Amino acid sequence: MPLHTADGLVLRTYKLGEADRIVVFLTRDRGKKRGVAKGARRPRSRFLGALEPLTEVRVAYFERERRDLVGLNYAETVRSPLLLALSSAAGAPDAEPLQYVAYFAELLDEWAQEGDADERLFRLGGSMVEALAAGVPVEPLARYFEYWLLRLQGLYPEARGTLSSGAQAFLAASRSVGPRQLTDVAVDTSVLRELETVHRSLITMHLEKTLKSDRVIRDLRRHA
Repeated sequence: MPLHTADGLVLRTYKLGEADRIVVFLTRDRGKKRGVAKGARRPRSRFLGALEPLTEVRVAYFERERRDLVGLNYAETVRSPLLLALSSAAGAPDAEPLQYVAYFAELLDEWAQEGDADERLFRLGGSMVEALAAGVPVEPLARYFEYWLLRLQGLYPEARGTLSSGAQAFLAASRSVGPRQLTDVAVDTSVLRELETVHRSLITMHLEKTLKSDRVIRDLRRHA
């Protein structure tokens, strides 16, 4: 029963029994894993604060033969989107960045394969946390993330003649800059909405469903 240590990104968790959680996490070198974090729901759990979506962690886990679930030994927080989303004025979580964090994590979970390492996906997820920390607006960041996720999977159409010149310019900039540099890329709200519609259509077509986090974001926008 070997012990593995890895850099990880938490994607989602589920309740298990009275005190435990099932944790889905993406590792840099061994792909997506599912594991049991025993006692994670207890007030003084050693996992406290480390299992929120898109939290960067250093994890240790045991892997048993012919078992689908690994056993999480510890998860040490490296960087947490929860801390980045606190508003400086009131000290309360800002709902918009938190919902986009959930959206990024859900998309990564849908595309990452069990046990199939893809460092590009891992780096893309980690770069979202860095960009949020740098104050990059969430809507351009989301369009950047969707574009690169679809492109890395070979799902972004090469022929983009139906896109406006503004949308094509944003995609061209996205190919040449990192997400933290998006603050220097001028883009109109109408362009972001255009790309949102295109990306949502591509994502829904390939996943054959609408993501829960995407519906929440749209509901928040309607009631803003």
